[in-house]
Amino acid sequence: MAFGDISLTASMRANLVSLQQTSDLLGRTQERLATNKKVNSALDNPASFFAAREATQRAGLLSGLKDNIGEAIQQVKVADTGVKAMVTLIEGLRGQLSQARNALGEGSTSATSLATIATQYNSIIKQMDNISQVDASYKGINFLKSDSVTVNFNEKASTSLTLTGFDGSTGGLLISGGNAAGTPANGTLAAANINSNANIQLVEDSLNNALTTLRTESAKLANNLTIMSTRQEFITGMVNNLQEGADKLTLADSNEEGANLLALQTRQQLSTTALSLASQAAQSVLRLF
Repeated sequence: MAFGDISLTASMRANLVSLQQTSDLLGRTQERLATNKKVNSALDNPASFFAAREATQRAGLLSGLKDNIGEAIQQVKVADTGVKAMVTLIEGLRGQLSQARNALGEGSTSATSLATIATQYNSIIKQMDNISQVDASYKGINFLKSDSVTVNFNEKASTSLTLTGFDGSTGGLLISGGNAAGTPANGTLAAANINSNANIQLVEDSLNNALTTLRTESAKLANNLTIMSTRQEFITGMVNNLQEGADKLTLADSNEEGANLLALQTRQQLSTTALSLASQAAQSVLRLF
């Protein structure tokens, strides 16, 4: 049966419409209290809804970038740890050269003693190559093997930082084998390479140059680490600001909505009472029977 098929008095119809409007407002207020949002769809407030969604989506994209920056930071930290280990091992190499120099000074220049020193030296060289070429890797990236990574700082990839490694092998560091020409021989020694102070000095010079290279590269790593840490903090602040902006557009005031709920419940009761009073005129016809 259609609504118009039932005849209502004007006062009853007015009170019924008021009661229906109050019920709609009650439903909206209860939804806001349940979700803690005053804008739950584009129908509530199109401008606020789409602006908040854009801010939230950008915050999500930036959060993903922050994770990528965190991974790059770990890769740089692993490389820096590798550089520090290499520096320590080079000091060990210098110690072996000191032993060779002392042996020459004492007149102990037998091939056996120099060969022992060379073997110990070469053992350290092997560990240096193991660290730089194998172990100083984080998720497949090794900045001591000249690997390169580009880290984006915004969702459009319009700002970024390219991290480029270097060859941290003993050959890449030009650690000399101590031959007369000073030509690198992958850093390894034979007894003949340290049988004179001149040859020992050639090897030591290459170690000093390697230390200079490592310190230079370590400074670059530290600089990149500072940049990425700063950008990571900046992105964290941006994400918080974007989320806060979205919340201001959509979040409901629970105190206000609670007061609205009480007011609407009171209005609903009054509307029901008013509808009952309006129907009394129609009910008076029953007295005729």
